[in-house]
Amino acid sequence: MTLDRRGLVRRHNPVLAAPHPTDVLTVGNGDIAMTVDLSGLQTFPEFHELRPDPRRVVDDGRSGLPQHLPRPFDRDDHQIPLRTQSTWGWYRTRTEREFLPAEATTEYETSRGTVTYLDRKGLHRAGDPIPDEFAAGAWLAFNPRRMHLGRLALDAAPGGPRPDDPHRLADARTELDLWTGTVHATYQLDGTPVAVTTAAHPVVHRFAVRVRSPLLARGLGVAWCFDPQPDDLAPFELPLDEHVRWEQPGPGRWEAHRAVESSAYVVAIETTGRLTPYDDGGRALMTTDQPELEVVVTLRPEEHSDVGASDFASVQEASARWWENHWLGGAAVSFQGSTDERATELERRVVLSQYLTVVNGAGATPPAETGLTYNTWTGKFHLEMHWWHAAHFPLWGRGDLLERSLGWYHGALAAAHATAGRQGYRGARWPKQTDNSARESPSHIGVFLIWQQPHVIHLLELLHDEGRPAEFLAEHYPLVEATADFMADFVEERDGSFALPPPLIPAQESYLVDRLTNTNPTFELLYWSWALDVANEWRRRLGLPLRDDWDRVARGIQRPLVLPDGTYAALATPPYLVRKDHPSMLMALGWLPGTGIVDAGIMAATLDAVWNRWDFHTSWGWDYPVMAMTAARLGDVGRALEALLFPSPKNRFLTNGHNPQMPGFLTLYLPANGGLLAAVAHVVAAVDGGAKPPEGWDIAAEGFGTARAPDGNR
Repeated sequence: MTLDRRGLVRRHNPVLAAPHPTDVLTVGNGDIAMTVDLSGLQTFPEFHELRPDPRRVVDDGRSGLPQHLPRPFDRDDHQIPLRTQSTWGWYRTRTEREFLPAEATTEYETSRGTVTYLDRKGLHRAGDPIPDEFAAGAWLAFNPRRMHLGRLALDAAPGGPRPDDPHRLADARTELDLWTGTVHATYQLDGTPVAVTTAAHPVVHRFAVRVRSPLLARGLGVAWCFDPQPDDLAPFELPLDEHVRWEQPGPGRWEAHRAVESSAYVVAIETTGRLTPYDDGGRALMTTDQPELEVVVTLRPEEHSDVGASDFASVQEASARWWENHWLGGAAVSFQGSTDERATELERRVVLSQYLTVVNGAGATPPAETGLTYNTWTGKFHLEMHWWHAAHFPLWGRGDLLERSLGWYHGALAAAHATAGRQGYRGARWPKQTDNSARESPSHIGVFLIWQQPHVIHLLELLHDEGRPAEFLAEHYPLVEATADFMADFVEERDGSFALPPPLIPAQESYLVDRLTNTNPTFELLYWSWALDVANEWRRRLGLPLRDDWDRVARGIQRPLVLPDGTYAALATPPYLVRKDHPSMLMALGWLPGTGIVDAGIMAATLDAVWNRWDFHTSWGWDYPVMAMTAARLGDVGRALEALLFPSPKNRFLTNGHNPQMPGFLTLYLPANGGLLAAVAHVVAAVDGGAKPPEGWDIAAEGFGTARAPDGNR
């Protein structure tokens, strides 16, 4: 059976018909992205700007994770800002004095001696009160920040029909054509039709827009606006030094050279109309007397070479060609024909998640949790989330999109070696939160996490499973070796077996106050054993002798604790299990394939206990894929589908496919989108392995092949 992929994709094109603060659409290529509103451009930023959650309690988190009060999902609690962001655009703030990493460091006495951690920072946002003792850690965590590069908006010359309220757009229909990666917007402004088409180039950092309207002759136009950087400044940070200079290198072409502190970049604009700078260069308006106006905007760091001229048609054609090839390649799954009324919704989430993870996360660096849409945690990326953002790419036969970010790991290897060396370990220790520099961010939680450590081995193994030549193994083996060396050195030998010792915090961060005693978290134990086995398998493939030290740890890792009720504990030390946050022990079988260590019956009972007794108000969007993957590994496709559709406020998906989590802060959450896709790959593998879909579900899939079947084999 061959799926009608064009029909499958296009029947889920998101369509906006009225203004709402969450109703935005994004075009981009993984390294740069622009988020637009009902106008098809970035015309109404104030309407979409984040509003502080009135129910948020400021809490530094030192006594535990802040309380999550039960609240039903309400779309009106959320907003999604209008930004243009990239993988390369970052800036640093200035302060009245220099902050040093030593000021954010604490020494911990461990069984191997003194180990230092950059932990002197609480759960502070820049606008919160920040005690002096945490100022250094806060500045180092807040900087650098991902930059908002500017905004492409519908605007007007003085006296023209200025669009100043989204509710003035009547009879609106703004659609993202997923098949071509293009936004088409039509509406009436002052009773006159306006049509806007917006696209992003799939390779060059370039956006193109075409406006058609009789209002162009009356002064309607398109403006490029340099907005102030939207991230709050902390009390110890000085106001930003921002300036811009315009020049015209040729007919129909202008360049803005902009600096934000020490970061500089160029915005090159080509237009079929006139360009007039306003507001000391902070805004440039393009207008024309003709019924059609085209604008092409190309962005690059100041030090990069000009990539040449372009026009609207070439950008639109390149976008359409790339996206069609994308959708026709790799895997696809359809639930069409199902009688369960929820099947259409799940299919919608799956299609939209494929688009969102590309435009926000298929770039040269691991993505932030909100991708290139807007900043959370100042735009930094969290390496423990990279699997959730990108593992689905090879699972769906599109591993080349994950490969784009592997160069970052090679560039970061020296910094990861330095972190391990500073703490007295061999190998390379990967940070939790970081940026392009690979410098670890201070945190009283993140620096004690260890589950990001094996991720690069896991991601590389998924790419190998998808099919890679021997050169791939040789090129990336240094990452595998350095990662495994740290893992084998981190463990503590106790009576001939190996434990994961404190200080540590497991993936389920509820145990942060117990970091000095936390030992042997269930998921991390299994991940350590599995990844060290995979590391030795890479040596075998390369014709290298196996490493006995890796093998001893993989074979001798201590077994996870089983509670008196016959379920797996979260970790082997008190309090053993807290039914909040992530049910990470499920990941030991589900997210991970079979290892021969986990008992399937105990894991099935653990899944039942989570299902019936977990506090899902404290959960996160990727926890439902976790439940689904475990169910799929156990051969229970029905429960896997139920998990993906679990009726929780943290498992809702907006018109555009985004998954909101926290009002006023985390109003979209891309790890949930990537996790959904990985879980669907596991469901398909379970069905291919003989598991039966429940009554009312018709699952048709093609192009899969790297997800492992429920027994752990392919």
